[in-house]
Amino acid sequence: MTLHADEEMGEDGLSVYDVERGTLSGVILERQHDRLSGESKYRLRGQTVAGGRVEVVAKIGPTNLLVIITVYALGETETE
Repeated sequence: MTLHADEEMGEDGLSVYDVERGTLSGVILERQHDRLSGESKYRLRGQTVAGGRVEVVAKIGPTNLLVIITVYALGETETE
């Protein structure tokens, strides 16, 4: 998890468990491809532990591990 993601998680009142559940329960909404680096990043939407909604932006890092770039809680009226 990047420092930015950790800060955003705290600002939105999310826990690491919310991010984990959102990632594991989520669906990929969008794949973005960076032409310069050749990397792809993914925007996922899933559920928090309490049943709220969270979006996670992540990529596969150079060591083949998932890197959480940013996270944010969604309000009840927010949609794709």
